Amino acid sequence: MFTGLIEGTGTIDTIQPDSAGSKLSVATPLAAELGQGDSIAVNGVCLTVTSTDGQSFSVDVSPETLRVTTLGGMSVGRVVNLERPLRADARLGGHFVLGHVDGVGRIRSFRADGACYWLEVEAPPNLSQYLIDKGSIALDGISLTIAKLEGHVCAVQIVPFTWKHTALAFAKPGDLVNVEADVLGKYVARLLEARNTL
Repeated sequence: MFTGLIEGTGTIDTIQPDSAGSKLSVATPLAAELGQGDSIAVNGVCLTVTSTDGQSFSVDVSPETLRVTTLGGMSVGRVVNLERPLRADARLGGHFVLGHVDGVGRIRSFRADGACYWLEVEAPPNLSQYLIDKGSIALDGISLTIAKLEGHVCAVQIVPFTWKHTALAFAKPGDLVNVEADVLGKYVARLLEARNTL
């Protein structure tokens, strides 16, 4: 369980494809606080640390995860968002983020608005039922509030702190982002669907 409040960023320093998927190594100061078996969200994807040397950590990425997230298109040098799981005794900021990506969206525009930025993302059409005006959404693991919504295209406003302390500082139109809809909305939609089939 995560909150979408990014703790830091890292840089992919190696990618090793193999028959089991791919092994990624990410250089980050957070590596000093990670141990083998720990969970870590990388651009919103929950992964398990397989090793760490204090300067970087490694994770295995399955073929399915490579197919359904942006991790399959990563390259060495890419900056990624990182978050460790929520501790039971911690405050819950952001919103409930599971690290289970629902689909890949595309940035349509990214423009300044004073000291802030407007980020417009075209989410997969099948997620439109889970997108709610003023509701929560996780983009590359960042907990954000939908400020404008037209079908499956949503716009969020990025405050200067978020822009400076996440990988959004490197984002540009056309880039792909991992999208996770609010889990509460997904459960409500599933319950209503089940009720309608009775």
